[in-house]
Amino acid sequence: MLVPVITIDGPSGSGKGTVSRLVAQRLQWHLLDSGALYRLVALAGVRRGLAADDRQGHAYVAMHLAVSFGAEDADEEQIWLEGQEVSREIRTETAGEGASRVAAMPEVRAALVERQRSFAQEPGLVADGRDMGSVIFPLARLKVFLTASADERARRRHKQLKDKGVDVSLAALSQEIAERDRRDSTRPIAPLKPADDAIIVDSTTLSVAEVVDRVLALAKERSLT
Repeated sequence: MLVPVITIDGPSGSGKGTVSRLVAQRLQWHLLDSGALYRLVALAGVRRGLAADDRQGHAYVAMHLAVSFGAEDADEEQIWLEGQEVSREIRTETAGEGASRVAAMPEVRAALVERQRSFAQEPGLVADGRDMGSVIFPLARLKVFLTASADERARRRHKQLKDKGVDVSLAALSQEIAERDRRDSTRPIAPLKPADDAIIVDSTTLSVAEVVDRVLALAKERSLT
């Protein structure tokens, strides 16, 4: 019997990370933050002095990544890279740009496929990313593609960073998100797009709670809860 999987894909700033975490908490399922894996590969590459375009070097890092995930409480993630906590460091815009860059490398994506699939364990998995439903878990019984307007995604990210004390330009964020969307959607391997059987949820005018309730309702319709 296959472990039940809910995939939640979408572009940067769509809220998929927050929604995925809350859905996993409500269901008491495991959580896969695939974006964190790519951010960790990029960070590890920088720390090892790899050239930005070194595909084989980054693929080696991906295969041997010493990483662990945890949580101090229900809302605060903890991520360790080679024994050092990097929870905040991998959530910067620089780390996000690095993740988008290495995610476009076929060698890195291939190295991480089986590692991501190994997260599917009982009682179930909520998988957050950009190709969870289309590539990693094509047999998932519920696939959600969460999106929002580019302006709204930039505004949300701006607020998130300001709340953390990071001073950043909204205009610059908007430009970065547009560039990341272009790169993610046009890469030759696993481009960002909804799976053919995904349900598209536009969160532009919805609260986080409303999106979570929508996903849980869809899960109930499919007898996953």
